[in-house]
Amino acid sequence: MKLKKTQIALGLATATLSMAGALVSPQAVADAKVEALEAQVNQMSEMLQQMQNELSRVRDAASRSAADTAKVQELDEWAASVKANPASAAEKDHLFAVRGGWQRFNNTRGSSAGLANSGIGEDILTSPTDEDAFYIGGAIDFNMNNDLFGLMDDTSFGIELGVEYSELGDRKHNGLQNVIVGAPVNLLQNVTVNMLRISAAPKIKFMHGSKFRPWLIPAGLDINIISPPSDAVTVLNTGMQFGGGVDYDLFRGIVLGADVRYHESFDNVDGVDTDGFSLGGSVGFKF
Repeated sequence: MKLKKTQIALGLATATLSMAGALVSPQAVADAKVEALEAQVNQMSEMLQQMQNELSRVRDAASRSAADTAKVQELDEWAASVKANPASAAEKDHLFAVRGGWQRFNNTRGSSAGLANSGIGEDILTSPTDEDAFYIGGAIDFNMNNDLFGLMDDTSFGIELGVEYSELGDRKHNGLQNVIVGAPVNLLQNVTVNMLRISAAPKIKFMHGSKFRPWLIPAGLDINIISPPSDAVTVLNTGMQFGGGVDYDLFRGIVLGADVRYHESFDNVDGVDTDGFSLGGSVGFKF
């Protein structure tokens, strides 16, 4: 009997617990579903954010790719233009020339032997030599432009800087023989009659771009240094030169030339006349 009562009590307790569980479980299930939905929503939000990030990255990459493509296309167009119009080497327009030739002075360097060959009136320091001489020298042509300052096409303007040594001859004795009467000739030195000319002149060359180029010097400056000096011991005078000539570009910047010039001094050097013509040739090198 006692056992039966115990079984009845256990049954009631079990039924009570089952009813309580039945009352509690719907709420628990609902909460679980809400949590699952929230988790899914959060996961979807994260996925959307990742997709947006990836889309932005793809857009940036596409934009950079388009810019790179434009740069590549621009470089291709530049390379094509360079191939179509290759750059040419800068033309060498300056010229260094070695030159030489013959000169003819208007007058002899010194006076005559004097009145009736007596020596009266004879120059002591100057020397009565022939009017002919040879000269050697060099010059540098600096090219300024090839259109004569916009006035003439294919016409170059430059500056020529030159130096020349001219030798007329020897006097068998120097001026001391006229001072030291009766001095033995073998004790006296010979005198070489010569002159150094330094010049600067504008130079106009025609037919730019051609191998054959005529040119002219409208007016240039001469500075003449004479030896022996004049009776007044003057060694320097100034003058002008006028000239013309031709240049021929022989081979790879080697230029052959010929010229004729006239030199006119503003005044003689205390009795010494330096006026005259010169005729010569040259070999030049472009640089």
